[in-house]
Amino acid sequence: MAEKNQAQQPAQDENEMFEVRREKMQAFADMGVAPYGHRYVADHHAVDIKEQFAGLEGEDEGDEVNIAGRLMAIRGHGKASFATLRDTTGDIQVYFKLDVLGEEKYKQQFRKLDIGDIVGIKGVVFKTHRGEITVRVEDFTLLSKSLRPLPEKFHGLKDVDIRYRQRYLDLIMNLDVRETFRKRSRALKSIRQYLDDRGFLEVETPVLSTIAGGAAARPFITHHNALDIDLYLRIATELNLKRLVVGGFERVYEMGRVFRNEGMDVRHNPEFTSIEIYQAYADYNDIMDMTEGIVRNAAQAVCGTLQINYQGVDIDLSHARRISMNDAVKEATGKDFLSCQTVEEARKMADEIGVPYEPRHGIGGILNQAFEEKVEETLMQPTFITNHPTEISPLAKRNADDPRVTDRFEFFIYGRELANGFTELNDPIDQKGRFLDQLKQREAGDDEAHVMDNDFVRALEYGLPPTGGLGIGVDRLVMFLTDAPSIRDVLLFPTMKPVEGE
Repeated sequence: MAEKNQAQQPAQDENEMFEVRREKMQAFADMGVAPYGHRYVADHHAVDIKEQFAGLEGEDEGDEVNIAGRLMAIRGHGKASFATLRDTTGDIQVYFKLDVLGEEKYKQQFRKLDIGDIVGIKGVVFKTHRGEITVRVEDFTLLSKSLRPLPEKFHGLKDVDIRYRQRYLDLIMNLDVRETFRKRSRALKSIRQYLDDRGFLEVETPVLSTIAGGAAARPFITHHNALDIDLYLRIATELNLKRLVVGGFERVYEMGRVFRNEGMDVRHNPEFTSIEIYQAYADYNDIMDMTEGIVRNAAQAVCGTLQINYQGVDIDLSHARRISMNDAVKEATGKDFLSCQTVEEARKMADEIGVPYEPRHGIGGILNQAFEEKVEETLMQPTFITNHPTEISPLAKRNADDPRVTDRFEFFIYGRELANGFTELNDPIDQKGRFLDQLKQREAGDDEAHVMDNDFVRALEYGLPPTGGLGIGVDRLVMFLTDAPSIRDVLLFPTMKPVEGE
């Protein structure tokens, strides 16, 4: 019972503070001051004032400024009080003084302000004896009364569950979180700039489709009432973008949300941002070069360097190794799976090194299992793994020298896949055969195997030029560039299990 009472106490305290603030809100209204104001013109921001007036000396004063933001701290000293105002750029100290504001404004209005209130301030810039740039408040306007108290300053807001659920509160309290999402914006801008400068056209394709294609993943299913049909949220943008290349757009890309009805962990969220890029008359070697260019460009835009540190590991983005999947597995285990003539030989190799597999796996599937088990997590420095088995690559072009593998790559950093690309399969007969093989895998129990897309095959029958394609997990790239341990740290509103009762 004592523990229950202790748990109830914070909620009771918050409710009491909520009521006190409501009373203050009403007091403002009673004196003719709107507790939720209107337009306010701010001509300066905190960081601008600090930079512009850094040279103030002694009794010198700067210009009159108008600023607006949230009160993050109030330190009262009778007839004068200092406060911290936080705007979109950061914090600045403001100084409220009875002699300047007048007794009524100071005692009747200022003293009813709370931490968390949003105010507009007109004042004069000066430097305190301690050398801190400050705004002396000549007048202020209440713009929004905060009814809920902010987390106590000393402890801050560190509970990750609350931070993710109430991102608005996280952004109020933690300036480093704001910076993470500014960096995310710079990364996305740099990707678009890189592609736009090279003649790529940004397009938009449907989020809803009658077929969930372009990747091996479980889709979200919804229902369209008017047509009385099930529709799927897209799991990839690939097939529609390649349709556009068939139609004559030689360089296209789309950056946007895709949806996969799968598990959640530090690298996976049910909805995430990807970018897919397609270039006619290119192959997977060209696309690997493009991938390096995009990642390096983003690193320079966000970090200003190609030497980054992610979770304590120094990573050099100036060079990326290229090695085939089979050679990478052979390096790590001594086993050459592509030397096998039968599935039984491959299974025996897998058993010898403790790699699990399923009855439906052929030689290529077992090779991929060996890679995932023995190699993937060791790829800390930028690495392109190439020549994936045809068995697991239904949309990639077969390798001319060895049809068991494809002209495909995956790009890894810190043991995590960041990008996937290949020379696109443009043979409609081969493509239809691959789809049929995928259907057999679905019948064998693989519910992530690709479905048949007859319209896509029909598009290929009109002719897809030789094409290279690329998909990048934008959220994972931003994770690397901001040293974020979880994908939730780079998504403004990550998917969360609802709290009971809400």
